[in-house]
Amino acid sequence: MLDELKKQNKLIVGSKQGLKAIREDRAQTLFIAKDAERHVTRTIEEAGKEAQIQIVYVESMKKLGKACGIEVGAATAVILK
Repeated sequence: MLDELKKQNKLIVGSKQGLKAIREDRAQTLFIAKDAERHVTRTIEEAGKEAQIQIVYVESMKKLGKACGIEVGAATAVILK
Protein backbone atom coordinates (compact mmCIF):
# COMPACT_ATOMS: atom_id res chain seq x y z
CA MET A 1 0.00 0.00 0.00
CA LEU A 2 2.86 2.40 0.76
CA ASP A 3 4.30 1.88 -2.73
CA GLU A 4 1.17 3.47 -4.16
CA LEU A 5 1.82 6.78 -2.40
CA LYS A 6 4.72 7.95 -4.60
CA LYS A 7 2.69 7.23 -7.72
CA GLN A 8 -0.26 9.35 -6.57
CA ASN A 9 -0.87 12.70 -8.23
CA LYS A 10 -3.58 13.43 -5.70
CA LEU A 11 -1.62 13.27 -2.47
CA ILE A 12 -1.69 15.52 0.58
CA VAL A 13 1.03 15.25 3.22
CA GLY A 14 0.30 16.73 6.63
CA SER A 15 -2.50 16.80 9.14
CA LYS A 16 -3.99 20.25 8.54
CA GLN A 17 -4.53 19.90 4.78
CA GLY A 18 -5.45 16.23 5.17
CA LEU A 19 -8.11 17.07 7.75
CA LYS A 20 -9.51 19.75 5.44
CA ALA A 21 -9.73 17.22 2.59
CA ILE A 22 -11.55 14.70 4.81
CA ARG A 23 -14.04 17.31 5.99
CA GLU A 24 -14.67 18.35 2.37
CA ASP A 25 -15.28 14.70 1.41
CA ARG A 26 -12.30 14.65 -0.98
CA ALA A 27 -10.28 11.94 0.83
CA GLN A 28 -10.09 8.31 -0.21
CA THR A 29 -7.40 6.85 2.08
CA LEU A 30 -5.75 8.17 5.25
CA PHE A 31 -2.24 7.05 6.27
CA ILE A 32 -1.16 7.56 9.88
CA ALA A 33 2.34 6.94 11.26
CA LYS A 34 2.17 4.84 14.43
CA ASP A 35 5.03 6.76 16.05
CA ALA A 36 3.54 10.21 15.43
CA GLU A 37 2.53 12.20 18.49
CA ARG A 38 -1.05 11.42 19.44
CA HIS A 39 -2.10 15.07 19.75
CA VAL A 40 -1.09 15.55 16.10
CA THR A 41 -3.05 12.59 14.72
CA ARG A 42 -6.07 12.35 17.04
CA THR A 43 -8.33 14.82 15.24
CA ILE A 44 -7.60 13.60 11.72
CA GLU A 45 -7.99 9.96 12.80
CA GLU A 46 -11.40 10.69 14.35
CA ALA A 47 -12.47 12.58 11.21
CA GLY A 48 -11.36 9.66 9.04
CA LYS A 49 -13.39 7.21 11.11
CA GLU A 50 -16.45 9.48 10.98
CA ALA A 51 -16.12 9.82 7.20
CA GLN A 52 -15.67 6.03 6.97
CA ILE A 53 -12.59 6.27 4.76
CA GLN A 54 -9.87 3.63 4.67
CA ILE A 55 -7.22 4.19 7.36
CA VAL A 56 -3.79 2.60 6.98
CA TYR A 57 -1.36 2.61 9.90
CA VAL A 58 2.31 2.90 8.91
CA GLU A 59 5.21 1.72 11.06
CA SER A 60 6.98 5.07 11.33
CA MET A 61 6.94 8.72 10.29
CA LYS A 62 10.21 8.17 8.45
CA LYS A 63 8.72 5.38 6.31
CA LEU A 64 5.60 7.40 5.58
CA GLY A 65 7.65 10.44 4.57
CA LYS A 66 9.84 8.32 2.30
CA ALA A 67 6.78 6.71 0.73
CA CYS A 68 5.43 10.19 0.01
CA GLY A 69 8.68 11.13 -1.71
CA ILE A 70 9.85 13.64 0.90
CA GLU A 71 13.10 13.74 2.86
CA VAL A 72 11.52 14.22 6.28
CA GLY A 73 9.06 12.23 8.35
CA ALA A 74 5.31 12.62 7.93
CA ALA A 75 2.67 12.04 10.60
CA THR A 76 -0.19 11.72 8.12
CA ALA A 77 -0.90 11.56 4.40
CA VAL A 78 -4.13 11.45 2.42
CA ILE A 79 -4.87 10.13 -1.05
CA LEU A 80 -7.66 12.14 -2.66
CA LYS A 81 -10.60 10.70 -4.59
